[in-house]
This record gives sequence, structure tokens and C-alpha cells, in this order.
Amino acid sequence: MPPTETSPDTGAGPASRTRPGNEDTLDLRLPDEFLALIAAQEAAHAPPVADALLAPGAPDLLPGDPDLLDSVAHWGPVGTPAGEFRLLPVVPARDLALLSRWMNDPVVAEFWELAGAVDVTSAHLRTQLDGDGRSMPCLGVLDGTPMSYWEIYRADLDPLARHYPARLHDTGIHLLIGGVADRGHGLGTTLLRAVSDLVLDHRPTCSRVVAEPDLRNTPSVSAFLGAGFRLSAEIDLPDKRAALMMRDRAHRHQL
Repeated sequence: MPPTETSPDTGAGPASRTRPGNEDTLDLRLPDEFLALIAAQEAAHAPPVADALLAPGAPDLLPGDPDLLDSVAHWGPVGTPAGEFRLLPVVPARDLALLSRWMNDPVVAEFWELAGAVDVTSAHLRTQLDGDGRSMPCLGVLDGTPMSYWEIYRADLDPLARHYPARLHDTGIHLLIGGVADRGHGLGTTLLRAVSDLVLDHRPTCSRVVAEPDLRNTPSVSAFLGAGFRLSAEIDLPDKRAALMMRDRAHRHQL
């Protein structure tokens, strides 16, 4: 699982080089309605669920249609001390060049490990976009300017759940801030709080937001603490020792 922000403001490192939605996921049964939707789409040669959600003008899912992340695409903007912020699901044709440039920043590459040709970033995105919807890659847009990359994912359906006592609907976040000028001024802390609030506001079944920054990235851990997360444990993941961070719904207004 990729990180949570690589900067003197926050950061982490991938917990697993294979992302959710493929072979390296937990053997958990998806809802029957979701399986039926996939089968119907395959029969009709329809695009994957994630592509349908990203299509211009795509409507909200009908009541009863399964969406593992409660329609991230429709969460809308939120006001922050830094300006108006919103998550926009990634559209590779629009966003790939920008994301690849960010991934090749040495500070980012140290933790995300996705430096190289644009195809490296493309493959990382496609793993999520062609998956079953348990992870959604997004651009973070502040006052109309794309400035960060996020992954909102179902931690309880992710390989991470093998390493801690996961609860149903635990939701994870990964973040990197792309622009050097946006790093090191507390912006990561502000946005981590805003996005975790978005998760808790729009995912009523989620009782906590989860993150696993690399323990070596002290500024990242500090940013999560400043955003209302608590250090739950230190855990050994396939390619790092991580700080397991939690922001609990029950205490969100106390921290």
C-alpha cells in the first residue's frame, strides 16, 4: 500500500507493492449485489465499475447499488483554513503526466517507489481503476489547483488487514503532496484532517480512518498526530515498519 505523504509535512511508504483489487487481497466475499453487477456488466461488455463512475456526467449509483467507498466522486468540496479542497477521482488521460512527474520527485520516490517511465505510474493506477472499487485514486485540488495525490481505500479488504485487528468498513488513506512549495508548512496536517472528516461524514458505516506511514518518516507521523490521529501500534509490513495510525469517529471532535 503506498504511503501517505512524502514531504517534511507528511509521508510514508508502500506497505505492499501490489495494490488492492487483484491477487494480493484478502479472501473476503463481496456482496452478492456487487458480484451480480459485475456479471451484468461483463455480459453487456460494459466498462469496469470505476470507469463508469469516472465518466463525465455519471449519475449517482441507484439506491441499493453496491459501492465499496460510498461514491468518493460525489463527496464534493470542503472548506479548510488553506482554501476550498476537493477530491477528484483520477482520469489517466488527464492526470497521468502530472502524477508521473510527482512520482519522480526524489522525496516522493523514496517512499512511493514509483519513479521511472510514465508506464510505472500508469500500471499503479490501472490496478486500482480496473479493480473492484475497493481503492480509489484521487487528485487533491486546492482552490482549483491540483496539488496532491490521494488513495482512499477499504483497509478491511486490503492486505493491511492481515497485520492488525481490522474492523468492517475501516477506511484507509494514502497521500503525497506534489509541489515542493506546498510542503513543510502544516498543509499536510490540514488536509489529512479535512479528508478524514470527509470519510467519516460520507461513510456512516466507517468507525475509524486508518493510515500506516513509515516509522522512519517522523514528519509524516507528526502530521497525522496533528490531524487527530492516534498511534495505535507499530507493525511490520512487507517492505517497511509502519506506524499504525487511527482517527476514531467517537473522538474526532476531541483531538
